[in-house]
Parts: sequence; C-alpha cells; structure tokens
Amino acid sequence: MAESEIDDWYPLCAVDALADGALERFQANEIALVAARVGNEYRAFPPFCPHMSEPLHESGICAGGVLTCSKHLWQWNLLTGAQQGPAEKPLLMYDTAVREGQVWVRIEKELAYEYQVEDEEDDFEW
Repeated sequence: MAESEIDDWYPLCAVDALADGALERFQANEIALVAARVGNEYRAFPPFCPHMSEPLHESGICAGGVLTCSKHLWQWNLLTGAQQGPAEKPLLMYDTAVREGQVWVRIEKELAYEYQVEDEEDDFEW
C-alpha cells in the first residue's frame, strides 16, 4: 500500500519546481490547491480567496512572506495563515512537508470557505 494511502500524505511537486514567492495551482488526491514557497518553507491552501472566491493563483501576490489578494487587498502571513490588514478570515492551510526533494501535502479532507452572498439591493439606499 502506498504511503499516501496510509497517512493522507500526497506528493505535490519537486522542491525546485516552486520559485520563492511563486504561487502555483496543483491537484493532489483530486483536490485543487495553491502552493507557495517562502524561503525554505512550503505552504498549501485552498485555491480561492476566503473573501469573494477570487482565484489566488491568478490574483495573489506573494512577497516577504505575505500573501495579498490583489482584488480587494486582503492579506495573510503565509507561514501561519493569520490575517493581516483588512482580511477578516484566516487562510486555511494544509500541512506540508519536504521528503527526499519533494513537497508533500496532507489532505484529510478538502478545506473550503463559506461565502456570504452579498445582496446588491441591500447596499443601495434611496
């Protein structure tokens, strides 16, 4: 039985496949996620911003260990997932590890955000 079938760990990519500060979309165990590298640390998280489901591999900016969604400027510490600035929700994160030159991700279940549906009529005043 493969290791991934025993303890929920799945290979993601080679360590050198992710440049420092890059955001890349991957699939592991049929679940989409975005991976980022901050120095020698690797992080994996759901592919959409917790604010309004903006695809982070397209609109995300990773600089100085901070992930910023360029759509509404929500920010998170990529090492901890803690929100910074105007962000109102933490960044959900999968466990990651480096084994023999490969980045591995632990997926026990798919991480997903609950989004509030904004009613445009509520924002308009007569």
